[in-house]
Amino acid sequence: MKKNELTELEITDLTAEGNGVGRHAGMAVFVPGAAVGDRLRVKIVKVLKSYAYGIIDEILAPSADRIVPDCEYFPKCGGCTFRHMTYDAELRFKEKLVYDAFTRIGKIDTEFLPILGCETPERYRNKAQYPVGQSENGMICGFYAKRSHRIINGTDCKLLPDIFAEIMADIIKYTKENNIPPYDEQTGKGLLRHIFIRQGRHSGEIMVCLILKKDRRELFEKWCSEASERFPEIKSIVININPDKTNVILGKKTAVLYGNETISDTMCQRNISISAQSFYQVNTLQAEKLYGQAEEFAKLNGTQTVIDLYCGAGTVGLSMIDKVKRLIGVEIVPQAVKNAKKNAEKNSITNAEFICSDAGKAAEQLMQSGETPDVILIDPPRKGSDKKTLDAMVKMQPERIVMISCNPSTAARDCSYLEENGYKTIKVRAVDMFPRTGSVECVSLIIKEKNRER
Repeated sequence: MKKNELTELEITDLTAEGNGVGRHAGMAVFVPGAAVGDRLRVKIVKVLKSYAYGIIDEILAPSADRIVPDCEYFPKCGGCTFRHMTYDAELRFKEKLVYDAFTRIGKIDTEFLPILGCETPERYRNKAQYPVGQSENGMICGFYAKRSHRIINGTDCKLLPDIFAEIMADIIKYTKENNIPPYDEQTGKGLLRHIFIRQGRHSGEIMVCLILKKDRRELFEKWCSEASERFPEIKSIVININPDKTNVILGKKTAVLYGNETISDTMCQRNISISAQSFYQVNTLQAEKLYGQAEEFAKLNGTQTVIDLYCGAGTVGLSMIDKVKRLIGVEIVPQAVKNAKKNAEKNSITNAEFICSDAGKAAEQLMQSGETPDVILIDPPRKGSDKKTLDAMVKMQPERIVMISCNPSTAARDCSYLEENGYKTIKVRAVDMFPRTGSVECVSLIIKEKNRER
C-alpha cells in the first residue's frame, strides 16, 4: 500500500474516535466519516507499519446507516462524530464500545444491560464554552476544529439550545461595536478569551460567563443592563479572569456583574445551585436516567452509609439521599464543594457532609478513621481512579461499589483491579449522555465476592 493510492474498501467496524475500519492487503485502513456497511473508494494518505489512514474519494455504495449531515459545520467542527449516521446505528456502536472495553481490556465476564439512549438527541446540552479569536477578517467565535485550537467560526450548534446562539450574536455585536479586542492565543494579546453559557434545563435560568485576560468589567456594564432586558432568562452574568498563557479556560478569580453568583435548576427533583466552576452533567434529562440506574444498582434501603467520591456539586449522592442514612461526599474543587453544601441546605438535607480533598487522599483518611461505608459511589474523571483511591476503597470493604464512568476503557481497567482484590463486576450498562459525539458513559455494579446476589 502506498500513499495517494486509490483502493476500494468495505467498512466493517468503527473505532472509539469514530473512524471507519476497512482492510486492504491484510492491513487495517482507518477512514474518517465512514459508516459500517459503506463501500468506498478511498485515497490512502498515510501508511504505517501495520495500518494506514485514508479519506473518502467516493461513496460507491452507502451503508443503510448513512444519512445526510444536517449541520453546516460538520465535520470541520470537533464537536460531533456521528452526524453522518442514524442515531440507532450510533447507539449500537456505543453499546459495542462498552462491551469491547470490559471483555477485551478488562477481561471481565459480566452481564451487559441494553444501552440507555437519549429521547432528545438534539439541543440537549445545558453548557457551552465558545473560544474567541482573531482572524484576517476580524473577531471570530465558535468551536475548535478536531484535535486543534483552530476556531471554526459559527455559534448555532445543533446540540445547544437556540437561545445560546441568540445570546452569542448579541455579545459578538456588542464586542465589535465597542472595539473590545479578542484574545490571540499565539501572542497572548487581547482581552476576551472565551464566552461560557450555562442553562438550567428545568428552570430555564441562564448564566453568562465572560472570560477575560484582565479585569475590565466596566467594558461590559452597558451590555449587562441591555442583555438582562432582552433576555429575561439571564439570571447571572459573571466575569472570570484568566491572565495566564494556557489552554485552561477558567482562571481562579470570578466576579458577579449582574444578578446572582449561581443559577438554579432541579436534578432528580432536588434544587441545585450551579456556579461557573461547578461540575454539572451537560445533559440533564439523561443524567437523571444515569443517576436512576446508579441508585438501582446501589440497592439502598435507608440504613446505609454512602461515600460519594468525585462528587462534584453533590448531584449523584443527593439524588438518592432519601434512601441513605448518611452521605459523605468528596470533591477536590472548592467551589463545587461549596455548591454541594448549598444544595444540601436548599433541600433541607441534614444527613450529608462534603469534604474538599483529593479522592485518593480522602478515601485513605476515611478508611484510617474507621469509616465503614455500605456503598461507595464513584464518578472519576476520564483517566479513571488512581491506585491509592482503589486500594482505600478495597480496605473499607463496602458491600457494593457503583462506578459511573465517562471512559469505558479506564472503567474496565479499574473494575479489573477491583476484581483482583475481592470484588466482582455484576452488571454494566452503557448510557448515551452525549448523542452525536464519540463519548459514552457507563455505570457498573461491583460487589464483594461473598455477596453474589444481584
